[in-house]
Amino acid sequence: MKDQPMKIYTRTGDLGETALLGGPRVGKDMVRIEACGAVDELNSALGLARAEPLSDQLDDILRRIQNELFEMGAELASPDPVRQGTRTIGPPHIQQLECDIDRLLAPLEQLQHFILPGGARAGAALHLARAICRRVERRVVLLIRHSEEEISLVLLAYINRLSDLLFVAARTANAEAKRPDTLWERSPA
Repeated sequence: MKDQPMKIYTRTGDLGETALLGGPRVGKDMVRIEACGAVDELNSALGLARAEPLSDQLDDILRRIQNELFEMGAELASPDPVRQGTRTIGPPHIQQLECDIDRLLAPLEQLQHFILPGGARAGAALHLARAICRRVERRVVLLIRHSEEEISLVLLAYINRLSDLLFVAARTANAEAKRPDTLWERSPA
């Protein structure tokens, strides 16, 4: 018997509800679903950035992060991630992000001023991903504060460190494209 293809539409969400992993159906406007959606949006933004020319090193980092964000989304979508086996993001993931930041930062000029998002297309896409990452952070904080279930604080630390990495990744992509950082200029008084 041939495997049946996965159906794209189920019609079960037509009335504004969705199912949690191993849990009940909830409204699509619930804080948990907002957090999951923001993670998905960030993952999509990283996919867009990866569609641009990048070094193998940077592309490998972003590919790994996309997989980790998929795992984070599964954990956030699980009312009981330990029982569901979806609690997979841990301190080693944060340590890896810190190693990546240090490695990417080493060849870059040290910043003395604030910079504006932009540069090459890949750099601009990564700056956008960083801003979306900050939205993920705000949604996860909101979920932690309002959830009756325990939400791993490791996720919050991971996403905070990831926004730092995406800032450095944007600068790296711009350096690879030989596009200088655009310095912020204070408006005249």
